[in-house]
Amino acid sequence: MNAPASEFALIDRHFRRPVQHADVRVGIGDDAAVIAPTPGAELAVSVDMLVEGRHFMAGADPKALGHKALAVNLSDLAAMGARPRFALLAGALPEPDEAWLDAFMQGFRALAQRHDVELIGGDTTSGPRNLCVTVIGELPAGAAITRAGARAGDDIYVSGTLGAAALAVAAARGNVALADADRDRLRARLDRPEPRVGLGLGLRGVASAALDVSDGLTGDLAHILEASGCGATLEWARLPADPAIAARLDGPDRALALRCLLAGGDDYELCFTAPAHSRASIAALSHALDVACTRVGVIDAGDALAVVDRDGAPLQPLPRAFDHFA
Repeated sequence: MNAPASEFALIDRHFRRPVQHADVRVGIGDDAAVIAPTPGAELAVSVDMLVEGRHFMAGADPKALGHKALAVNLSDLAAMGARPRFALLAGALPEPDEAWLDAFMQGFRALAQRHDVELIGGDTTSGPRNLCVTVIGELPAGAAITRAGARAGDDIYVSGTLGAAALAVAAARGNVALADADRDRLRARLDRPEPRVGLGLGLRGVASAALDVSDGLTGDLAHILEASGCGATLEWARLPADPAIAARLDGPDRALALRCLLAGGDDYELCFTAPAHSRASIAALSHALDVACTRVGVIDAGDALAVVDRDGAPLQPLPRAFDHFA
């Protein structure tokens, strides 16, 4: 019987690779990575944790988990309009499972290669499964899209569709039955979200504010409103609902469908605002990238978020977005 691999053997086998980019002066294997930023660029840095039992279920497919661990971080960079460059990966593992690590890194590296992201460092330790990724992106100085730029009169947009991941979670918990045709597609939206990196880059100089929809649209949009000192009105009938959500909005599962649509979380789409004169530019960008960008509401001079139904009546109470400590 083979002895368990040491920490450093795991690092050599699964994480260390030859340096890919000339601006990585020192990569994996030293006390710290050393990188040379592009002249005239600023760095955008984000970190996220995925905790077993909280963000993913025990026994989750490690290859899909490797993809998601990086994807949720790339989504943050996309919201800022930053181009992903580097990543650091830290993980607590209950045991040095070589097959699990190999599959995890296959998923991680496949997405990293698609976006030309180099893994430059990290850490491993023993403990309950917990994965933490830090990403570093670049953007021209002063070009970051923040949450604080929305102004009264701006349109509100959402990319892609909403609600699929939350509906997949509801099905896994036995709260709703899914048709066979929907089950795998919804599960893929939960396990393998697609970070909207190209859209984020294209929104530089176009969007007035942006963030990614990770905890649910109503809760995440509220962060833009708070940072910008504005209010907003959303028309829920215009929200780009996943087909499995749309089919339930007029049936017995309406309350669940609305909760998934408005506050389900795990969508990793972009919610952004832009002046009305940018509509043609956004439509052209949406077409070029083949990513739907749906206008769903408007920023106003108030201080609250209203969600109205098809008749213009306020939807009350609003579903509550995800909160780790609620």
